[in-house]
Amino acid sequence: MRSEVSAASAHPGCGRSSLPLVLSFSSHSIRLLAFAVLCGISAALIGTAHAQLAAERIGAEKSSDGLTEDPWGVVARLDATGAAHRVWVNDSVLKHSVLFDGDARVMLGAVDGGTALSTRPPYFAHRRGEIYVVQTIYARGTHGARRDLITIYDDSTLAVLGDIEIPPFVADTGTGIALGGVLDDERFLVIFNQVPEVSVTVVDLEARTVTERIVTGGCAMVYPVDRRRFAMLCGDGSALVIKIDESGRKAGISRSSPFFDVLSDPLSGAGVRSGDEWWFVSFDGWLHRLSFRGDAPRLEARWSLFTEDERADSWRVGGIQHLALHRGSGRLYSLVHQGGRGSHKDAGSEIWVYDVEAGERVEEFTAPNVMPGFLRPLIGVGEGGWADGLVRLLAPNPGVHSIAVTQDEEPLLFARNRDIGNVTVVDGRSGEMVGDLTEAGVSGSLLVVP
Repeated sequence: MRSEVSAASAHPGCGRSSLPLVLSFSSHSIRLLAFAVLCGISAALIGTAHAQLAAERIGAEKSSDGLTEDPWGVVARLDATGAAHRVWVNDSVLKHSVLFDGDARVMLGAVDGGTALSTRPPYFAHRRGEIYVVQTIYARGTHGARRDLITIYDDSTLAVLGDIEIPPFVADTGTGIALGGVLDDERFLVIFNQVPEVSVTVVDLEARTVTERIVTGGCAMVYPVDRRRFAMLCGDGSALVIKIDESGRKAGISRSSPFFDVLSDPLSGAGVRSGDEWWFVSFDGWLHRLSFRGDAPRLEARWSLFTEDERADSWRVGGIQHLALHRGSGRLYSLVHQGGRGSHKDAGSEIWVYDVEAGERVEEFTAPNVMPGFLRPLIGVGEGGWADGLVRLLAPNPGVHSIAVTQDEEPLLFARNRDIGNVTVVDGRSGEMVGDLTEAGVSGSLLVVP
């Protein structure tokens, strides 16, 4: 079953000259011209409206003596209402992660992300009410002596509670995916390092101290397995599991047999988890189900996301954070596109949904168009009405790089393009678009459902 969730594509709107523009004369040029006219008309009309609203707002804020009231010192608190539909959105340019309410589609707050290439994701200890962000800072801003630390935030006020200094070896990548993880009882945080050798740092979040740094030569990333174990993927095509003891020190290592070819068909590091299993997809679209029930990891199943005819038509997985798993229903969402070998980071044009237990596809729908939600605030167009309809008709669909799904019985699927400051919200069951998160920053690839 296929459900269309986006309008026909055209070309980018006004105010974003840096966006790629590919013109084919005639009908496409006419659409672009029409959209440019719309931008000009909207700017003229909306400018006056904005000025009037601003004046009304200032007037409303004034007290009886004519002075504007100042809410200085008031600290808002997040409550549990709507928590199941929240999502963190990172921004690699503004260097922070922003928390959104997916139902009301409003920004709730933000935490600093440090100077990493891609803002590292927040990690959570829900029973302690804390959020952790791994950061790198330099003595002179962008250079000088380096220090790595974990900043601790209160999860209801987002106020800084303190920090933990850690060895200055933390890995930095353009995606921020699988660079760390909190183990299942929320006591230990494991952080992946790349300097001076490949290793992990184990941090006791309760004692606020580093317990050990474990060298893991040839194996990378961090995938929590249970309360005292985490996995890594290795350069020989195997998976490694490291066990720590109650003091946070290395207690044992086990390794699987090689189960993928790192040269001919490597695995993407953007895996998804369900209990003691992790799912990874290869660049050629083979889904690998890895089990960690026993002492050593083992490959439980391997099957293709594509038919032979689809492979012949160049269908491939695409994007950065290209898998999302709804654990309760066993529905796996995968970003796919048509492209050649080496296009695995290209945006997904469609989202295909699989039943992981049956090993079969159950639904397909077009990737939501993030462009209208990005353009509307720029040209002052609200949702609904003829102007919004025109934006949806003319705006192109650039595809999606990242997806994440909530884990409740009425899941929301969040989708973003890494180059566009907007996240589109989709009904995870029907594939129908719900709305947009329009204050999502400038650029980034990570989506984190707490």
